[in-house]
Amino acid sequence: MNDIKFIWLNGDIVPYEKSGVSILSHSLHYGSAVFEGIRCYKTEDGPAIFRLKDHIGRLFNSSSVVGMDIPYSREDIISAVIEVVKHNELKECYIRPIIFYGDKMGLLPTDASLHFAIIAWEWDKYFKKESVSVRVSSFKRIHPDSAVLSAKVSGHYSNSIMASLEARASGYDEALFLDHEGCIAEGPGENIFFIKDDVFHTPREGKIFPGITRDSIIFIINNMGFKVEETDIKPEDIEGYDEAFFVGTATEVNSISKIDGHIFGEGGEGPKTEKVRDAYKATVSGRLPAYKHWLDFVK
Repeated sequence: MNDIKFIWLNGDIVPYEKSGVSILSHSLHYGSAVFEGIRCYKTEDGPAIFRLKDHIGRLFNSSSVVGMDIPYSREDIISAVIEVVKHNELKECYIRPIIFYGDKMGLLPTDASLHFAIIAWEWDKYFKKESVSVRVSSFKRIHPDSAVLSAKVSGHYSNSIMASLEARASGYDEALFLDHEGCIAEGPGENIFFIKDDVFHTPREGKIFPGITRDSIIFIINNMGFKVEETDIKPEDIEGYDEAFFVGTATEVNSISKIDGHIFGEGGEGPKTEKVRDAYKATVSGRLPAYKHWLDFVK
């Protein structure tokens, strides 16, 4: 990521090369950081950040889970994100706000200094393939009584890393978690949808990460005239669906060609997935007036 020129760090825009982190950072050792993934898109009216206020709202909620008292307002951080995009002269980019603890050994981060950084860089879709192959992981999604699943805490993602490594080692592009009850939950960094006829099915909240992209897609699908059902989905139900796709900030909308041995359709992107992907792209690029309230323009 040598294209990064400036970041926002603890209230100031600073050169990227001066953004060192102590080796004794509590968050490095214990995973106590919280973060967000946000995208900025090129539009006819200039760069626009998708659902920025919602992402920053969730970041503040996540910070409360690990005892962080942020010395900035939400409005301060929204302005700082926009400034980072402007300073780096980016037209489209991925944005990573992250809050982390400084030097402190021991599990409790009491008295540790708090640091807040915002980084932005050009980053294409997470998956390079139009349709990805997926395996059901041997690892289960974190139990909902073991963590606050609505918080983006860095330490939670060790679960995702192990599942993704396992999937890649066995020849698949991505993993799929089951929850503690044996139902389909989500990917390591993506929510999932299945399609049967004109109905879109997605795992219900409470046992999954409630993604902002997922929320956007549900809204868009409903406005397209299709029905969305949030429901429990068993692995044996997969063969009854016509199409499947992942969604997420990094992933955007990405078709799934197969899960384990089951191939969807002809193994490529299905027609309804394509319609959703096109509608999402039109939404984030500012071509659909009904969704412009989701965009914060970088002026």
